[in-house]
Amino acid sequence: MVKQPTRIRVEVEGQEVELSNLDKVLYPAAGFTKGEVIHYYTQVGPILLPHLRDRPLTRIRYPNGVDGPSFFEKNAPGGTPKWVRLKELPTPGSSQGRETIDFVVCDDLPTLVWVANMAGLELHTPQWRIGRSKEPKPDLMVVDLDPGAPAGLPECAAVAALLRERLAADGIDSYPKTSGKKGMQLCCPIAGTQPAEIVTGYAKVVAEELEKAHPRLITSKMAKNLRPGKVFIDWSQNAAAKTTVAAYSLRAQPTPTVSTPLTWDEVEDGAVRQFTAGEVLDRVAEFGDLMAPLLEKGPKVPNSPPAVGPRVGR
Repeated sequence: MVKQPTRIRVEVEGQEVELSNLDKVLYPAAGFTKGEVIHYYTQVGPILLPHLRDRPLTRIRYPNGVDGPSFFEKNAPGGTPKWVRLKELPTPGSSQGRETIDFVVCDDLPTLVWVANMAGLELHTPQWRIGRSKEPKPDLMVVDLDPGAPAGLPECAAVAALLRERLAADGIDSYPKTSGKKGMQLCCPIAGTQPAEIVTGYAKVVAEELEKAHPRLITSKMAKNLRPGKVFIDWSQNAAAKTTVAAYSLRAQPTPTVSTPLTWDEVEDGAVRQFTAGEVLDRVAEFGDLMAPLLEKGPKVPNSPPAVGPRVGR
């Protein structure tokens, strides 16, 4: 039996990309290898890339697999190919003491394959795109639903349905997805013309309204001691410095779960669970991109008192 080369060079859409250690197992409990990670991202790339386009990309890298150490990477590492798009952006309050960072922007399949080859399993983006404005203006509003045990996905689905109804009253459409871990997120296309503080303030107002109406099910407060048995509506995901896991991104779990777009029928039927990479590719073949409406502009959010969440987040 001929041993697979440690490093190989492949051509991806006209760019030469070096791949290494394709048989290295990154998800030990599932036997899922780096080669399978790259294959997944290659297959899902056509519908994933439009959601990453023009957004500075934070990668969570697991060079020795999900059971080993990991690290967040925002800046372009040494040896980044010249064809990878970089964008220098301010990073006030950086823990590294840097005023700016050269962010990777994943606009094409060669860059996505390069990121996957570096074991960048998780892909996180902000709610805004790089543009002419110096001030980030979100074109997405994201509400994270984080269940506190013994609450779980069924309770998240119930809260998602309540949120959908409340947001619709303001003319805002919402699209559900799993987090790939224990919770869910709702993603809403918005105008992209308002400061992040206004979007965050509106999300907080909605979360507080729903907490008041359903105090046994929902909390809008971040204190972890208030979460058991409830779903925390995390409105702070819309702060300019925060990022959220991208739809179709892998997650670092024992099995290769994915942040998976859902249909509202699944949510309302309580048929919500976490899906793995292979299942997501099957779902894409069946449903197409359930997040495609996020690529179109939505309405402005109603003006609410500005609210600023934590400066740095996951």
